Amino acid sequence: MTEPRYDVIAIGNAVVDVIASCDDELIEELGLNRGGMTLVDTDEAKTLYDAMGTAREISGGSAANTLAGASMLGLQCAFIGQVADDQLGEVFTHDMRATGIDFDTAPRAGDPPTGRCLIFVTPDGERTMNTFLGAGQYLPAAALDEELIASAGILYLEGYLWDPEEPRRAMRRAIEVARAAGRKVAFTASESFVIDRHGDDFRSMIEDGVIDILFVNEHELATLTGDADFEAGVAAVSAKVPVLVATKGEAGAIAIAHGERAEVKAQPVDKVVDTTGAGDQFAAGFLSGYAKGEPLERCLARGAVTAAEVISHYGPRPEVDLKALVAEKLGS
Repeated sequence: MTEPRYDVIAIGNAVVDVIASCDDELIEELGLNRGGMTLVDTDEAKTLYDAMGTAREISGGSAANTLAGASMLGLQCAFIGQVADDQLGEVFTHDMRATGIDFDTAPRAGDPPTGRCLIFVTPDGERTMNTFLGAGQYLPAAALDEELIASAGILYLEGYLWDPEEPRRAMRRAIEVARAAGRKVAFTASESFVIDRHGDDFRSMIEDGVIDILFVNEHELATLTGDADFEAGVAAVSAKVPVLVATKGEAGAIAIAHGERAEVKAQPVDKVVDTTGAGDQFAAGFLSGYAKGEPLERCLARGAVTAAEVISHYGPRPEVDLKALVAEKLGS
């Protein structure tokens, strides 16, 4: 097997986050799923955008956010995702390339426009996301560069994108290509509602040994296993995937890799400003260590540091030199 050209290649939603602060009353008034992620159509997206206060536009998308952090931490990364031939598509493409990520998926002409995620952030820092996938849900298998996929040590897949049929087919093909090339497949469950809709698919992939690295939070784990007991869920899933990473918010995270277990506490944060991207950046930190063969506990610690950085400000991507931050917190 040849040495990988990339450490990680990801397939995910290409979206621009529109983030605004709001009070709890607005969440209730709009009937939003507080703290969760809901898919919305064109009309709903317009209604929610009109209800927002002053907003910031920042390129996002779960897997894209993870790559942004991983690239800042020194990994060679590439991204596959669908934007439209429009202004937000140009913004997203620029932001990915400016972060050092190779992104060459051709933009799609015509409607729908590039996806956007309307994020309402309440005073406690909790984010409520409402995602219009737009062009992202039309990523075809034909857009895959199979040589590119085969050249990456880890293929990282975003659960959010499993919902639309066309990108789901593309991701299934990408898994086949990666496994044929002897590469590892990482999967992030993304959100409990995705598991509600596609849990049979995910459980089947786990049973079939298709997933090498699985990222979940405690709520997703409970939905996946049907068991509210965290440790019981960990035991059930870790027996079937080589590497399980399960986060528990401010209670920290655990990882089990080939029978070895490690745990980490959450890094202290002076003030939680916006939890958008916390799980994405935890995955970035973990993968930045895992891809380089670091001990399991240190991989988790890297994840804790990067997650703490992103929740200390608005937006899903880091705003400081992550390499320097990890060195400061953990030592070089």
